[in-house]
Formats: sequence, C-alpha cells, structure tokens
Amino acid sequence: MTTRRGFIASLLAASATPTIGWADVGNPSYIAAARIPDRTFALFGIAGDGSTRFQVPLPARGHAGAGHPHRAEAVAFARRPGSFALVIDCFTGQVLHELTPPEGRQFNGHGVFIDDGAVMLTSEQASSDSQGIIGVWDVAAGYKRMHEMPTFGIGPHDMHLMPDGQTLVIANGGIATDPSDRTKLNIPTMRPNLTYLALDGSIRDQLELEPDLSKNSIRHLALRADGLVGFAMQWQGETDMAQPLLGLHRMGEAPVLASAPLADELVMQGYAGSVAFSGTNQTEIAITSPRGGRIHRFDEKGAFLGAVSRTDVCGLAPMTGGFLASDGLGGLIAFSDGKPHALARENCAWDNHIVTL
Repeated sequence: MTTRRGFIASLLAASATPTIGWADVGNPSYIAAARIPDRTFALFGIAGDGSTRFQVPLPARGHAGAGHPHRAEAVAFARRPGSFALVIDCFTGQVLHELTPPEGRQFNGHGVFIDDGAVMLTSEQASSDSQGIIGVWDVAAGYKRMHEMPTFGIGPHDMHLMPDGQTLVIANGGIATDPSDRTKLNIPTMRPNLTYLALDGSIRDQLELEPDLSKNSIRHLALRADGLVGFAMQWQGETDMAQPLLGLHRMGEAPVLASAPLADELVMQGYAGSVAFSGTNQTEIAITSPRGGRIHRFDEKGAFLGAVSRTDVCGLAPMTGGFLASDGLGGLIAFSDGKPHALARENCAWDNHIVTL
C-alpha cells in the first residue's frame, strides 16, 4: 500500500524536471490582483520596493492568489463565491490550467500549497447551504482533484498552513450566501469559527466567539512564525456598533480581542479587510478598512498603537521593518512606527489582498 510520504515523494520526483522559477520573473516578493484602466484585470508581481516585476492578464476580477513555492506559477482565485481558479505561468502569462469545482461547489477566494508544492488546497463551500469544504488537488498531475474534506463551519474564506506543516487554520466566516448573487441568508443565526485541522481532516482545535459576537464574521488570517494567529473580522450587526475587528489566538488558549478607542473603532465602520503581522520582528499586527480609509496597528498582546489614514486602503502584507499596504487608487505605501511613505503608484485599482511569496 502506498503511504502518504511515498505518494508525495512520487509527485516530487515526477516534477523534478527544470522549471522556470521566481528568479526568472524578477524575484517578486508579492502577488496582487488589480483592475487596469481598460477595465480588464491583471495579476502583478511586486518587488519589496514596490516596483512591478511582471503583469499578466486575468479574464475576470480576482480576489486572492497562491504562489507555488518553487515555480513561477500562481493560482488566481475568482471573487468569492466563484466558479474558477486559474493556474498562471507568471513568465509567459499563459493560463496553464483552469480549475472548476465539482458540481454543487463554489470556490471561496483562497487556497494554499502544502507538501512543498505537490498539493494545493482550496477554500470552498457547498452551493446548497454554504457548508465549508476544502478541495484537495494533485499539482503534479495537472491540478487533478483528488478528494475533499469538511471545514466544520459555514462559509470558509481564508486559510493558512501552520508552522508545523501539519495543521491548517481556517476562517469559517459563518455567513450562508445565495449561490447566484451573494445575498446573505443567515445573519440572525450565523456562527463563525476558527478551526484547526490536521491534514487528515480531523479537528485539532476550534474557537467560536461569544454569543454577543456571533455576527462578527471571521474573514482573513495572518500567521506568525511561532503559531500565533491573527484574525480579521467583519461585523454583520447594527451599523453603529464598535465591535473589535481583530483577534489573536493560539491553539488551546482563549482568544485576545483587540479594540481601538471608541472614536477610532467607529471610523472602521465594522469592516476589517486585510490583516498582517509586521515584517522583521513580527511584534506588531495591523488591519485595514477600505470603508473607513484606515489602518489600525496593535502590538502582539492586542494593545492599540495608533492609526494611519489612507483612502480605500485594503491590501496588507509584511515587509522589512513594517508593512506594505495597497489602495484602490493604485498606491503602494510602506509604513513602520505609524509613519507612511509612498513606494509606487500603478495605473490600476488594487484589489483586496497582497499575497506574500
């Protein structure tokens, strides 16, 4: 009987032929999707100084992407819930594979490579009731779907591989949506959770928020090297509420919910778009709000450090000494210690996320 280790080894051996690597496309540090002036869409490779390393077309609006750990190959996911994910050769711009979920499934905007790039996992939901699913794809076999497993929640969105390489952390947003128009169907009864799964699909830990926070949808995740997870939330209740929009969690422990002062929290309009730990020492974490035009900074224990104002800011990623942020006007800014400075401006409108390679 073939063991899991033997199976992965065979995949790696099969893909051992020379390939185009990230160095061949300028060693980008990040990938991000954007709308360009002719109202089409593209995937960009971005260097640490904000300059563009490559630009390849997308057939429709993207949400987030996943970069292969070795090959200059990225998977661009449709805005969730979506019906396609494109595997793109970032050297030629060619679409290598177009992934389609099985009937009755929808992609939910995020994915992650595991097993040194031999396998890709996709965040999905059932069209009928938004039950969460992880699709498992054999990369070496041309991204052939192997099987799937449940996320143990409704409406999963972001997910990351934990530092142990054996555990997934999944943001189950809790929102059931209409499969055709994204109408939210269950706000009064939603129950978001943060779920940790072993790669065999068994639950290792699960965090559910207190009942008075049950309308705080857990959407996006940041992961620190020591296993501390940051989670960004989007409030689905009354619009004048100032609920915490950032949580910090370690497996087996109680969460820390981080709040800004009341006036600052209200400016965020109940919406955290992206979350990231700072680069270098990872002692800060930040969230963005395109609705509020704000970046909020916190320390690793959840204490508020201050705000940075930026119109339509959403994308956020770690960079040396601090953070990289993007906005809907094409701007890329770096900030550390709350002091922003512009890096570059592309003739585009950046989409929601910056993905670190």
